[in-house]
Amino acid sequence: MSQQSNEALRLKGRVRIGVPGTYPSPVAHAIRMLARDLEAVLGAAPELVAEEEAAELRIRLAAEEDRCPEHPEAFGFRSHMAGGRPRMDIVGRDELGLVYGILEFSRLHLGIQPFWFWADQSIAERPEIVIPPQDYDAPAPKVRYRGWFVNDEVCLIGWKEPYPPSREVWEPVFEALLRCGGNMVIPGTDLPRDGIHYKLAAEMGLWVTHHHAEPLGAEMFLRAYPGRTASYQEAPELFETLWQEAIEEQKDMKVLWVLSFRGQGDKPFWIDDPAFDTSEKRGAMISRVIRKQYDMIASAVRNPVYCAALYGEIAELYKGGYVDLPEDVIKVWADNGYGRMVSRRHGNQNFRVPALPAADDGGKHGLYYHVTFHDLQASNHLTMFPGPASFLKREIESAFEAGADEYLLLNCGNIRPHVYTLDVLRELWNAGTIDVNGHLDQFVRDYYSTHHEELAALYQSYAEAALPYGPHEDDLAGDEYYHHPARKIIGHWLQGKGDEPHPRLAWAVGDVPFEEQVKGFEARLEQGMGRWKAWLERCSEVLAQLGPDDRRRAADQLMFHGALHLSGCEGFYWLCRSYREYRRERYPQAFVFASESMWAYQKGLDVLRDAEHGKWDRFYRADWLTNIESTVQNVDTLRRFLRMHGDSPDFFLWYKEYLMPVTEKYIYLENTHRNPLSDDELAGRLKEYFQQEGML
Repeated sequence: MSQQSNEALRLKGRVRIGVPGTYPSPVAHAIRMLARDLEAVLGAAPELVAEEEAAELRIRLAAEEDRCPEHPEAFGFRSHMAGGRPRMDIVGRDELGLVYGILEFSRLHLGIQPFWFWADQSIAERPEIVIPPQDYDAPAPKVRYRGWFVNDEVCLIGWKEPYPPSREVWEPVFEALLRCGGNMVIPGTDLPRDGIHYKLAAEMGLWVTHHHAEPLGAEMFLRAYPGRTASYQEAPELFETLWQEAIEEQKDMKVLWVLSFRGQGDKPFWIDDPAFDTSEKRGAMISRVIRKQYDMIASAVRNPVYCAALYGEIAELYKGGYVDLPEDVIKVWADNGYGRMVSRRHGNQNFRVPALPAADDGGKHGLYYHVTFHDLQASNHLTMFPGPASFLKREIESAFEAGADEYLLLNCGNIRPHVYTLDVLRELWNAGTIDVNGHLDQFVRDYYSTHHEELAALYQSYAEAALPYGPHEDDLAGDEYYHHPARKIIGHWLQGKGDEPHPRLAWAVGDVPFEEQVKGFEARLEQGMGRWKAWLERCSEVLAQLGPDDRRRAADQLMFHGALHLSGCEGFYWLCRSYREYRRERYPQAFVFASESMWAYQKGLDVLRDAEHGKWDRFYRADWLTNIESTVQNVDTLRRFLRMHGDSPDFFLWYKEYLMPVTEKYIYLENTHRNPLSDDELAGRLKEYFQQEGML
């Protein structure tokens, strides 16, 4: 019989861990992580022994005498004297409770942080770990269901050769989520159904849930029935067959069943079914479908948990009273993609309708929230969330106060670029509140060894450097702002449409003549360049003082983001300047500015390549969404087009007019000048000449 310990537990060398005779796969994964962590810190792999044998650590389900909290996933630590020696028991109410207890032990006592893998935490060996004797029970998380939607995950897809991504890619994702206290996941977007992602998530103990465009996790209609009309009105039995197959496939897993009805390709269903031309008809169809999905699940699954994604048009219909949901369905509200709890922008329409439950809206509510987004407009995909942590605090805490605290699903993108923001949300979903300054101070101390105040100041001032592009506080430019609108401008320009506004740019610069639209971007970008240059200068000063490991980490987690912003800002600015010169028919100058634009954008590619060191080799090779390489190629096409205006057909005329020595200009022989300068060399030399002559 063990007794309460009053002696510190000292761990060193080969630690013995008592484990049950059998344990489920989530606990097996957590024990594997603990063994790896102990070996990294103490320099020796631990020994797993039977639960009843002498051991310094023991892992077990909580017994009645432990008085462990009764909420799901509860865990704690119990200090004992066993055989005259101190021992710590990690106890859990259930299998996920054990997983969280094991990983929290690793964080508290071994110093392994939730994002150790993604932030390249330096883990130092220690000769001994001393743990004071103290019992502990973890508080219940604020949010019952909390997790990540691994969405727009092109970097994870392109990182390694196998497709769909293999266990090697997914295990670090799910481990980080579990270390954050998360318990649910949407593992990827429309990946092949034979991939490991759903199976491994369940194997590691996570609840799985579904994209709002893939209700019940069923196969998309048009993929299953190519060539058919995707109309529930016409062929309900085909939709229901797909739903039934999804239920049978997942009924023995932990699933948060998403009830929804959107059209194919994640758009309103009535776009392809125009008979539904009123809110009443649309809401009635959505209500009918959701009730059918609800009943099908109820007939096959014990105690199912249901969610309904109030996303986009469904939220508007629900608020208007046109959608009827069963009482026990968790209603999931979504932000606008930029962190504000209002309706998202659709093209040029931005109604910003509040997206939180009303005071009299009963039942359970939750959130779908973006720390990263992809919308082909201004979102952050490769770069960190541009707003301050205080903004995230206000939005999430206000949502909790409104009752949306049962469920929190974060769009986490590719994980690595979003570590700090995800850690802010980790604190919020666990504690329900956050001291942003205290959290940041602890964050930099957890991941960096020195210069904590200077690094914290860089994280804080990152949001201050962000480029505002509109009147709202969440109108802050992410990396996509510098690329998607720029490519739209190039396409519009080269298609000869410069006399008419670009309809897909009105959201940013108004429905004004195209030349004014370009000027509108130029004015904002000039301001942004100054802000990001100043931030990067401060960043460089701090990094110069860091040791090699911290410097590499800060380059990846801080400077990377500012450098992509500056590259994009400069590239887009010089593109706008090029168009201004083109309108004035100053084609050589337009060519030089287009070259400046391309060179600036190319720096963004260099930033991606620099971040692909060690285990991150090729991590950003599948940048298909922001797609910096595409922007470089677009601008290169543009400058070739511009060189046609006066330097064609021999591509020697600008050299002759501006660069050829006067002694040669009028006496050279055509047949001795057959090797035109490359675009880069010509642009560089013209730039130097025009600057000397005051022509730029």
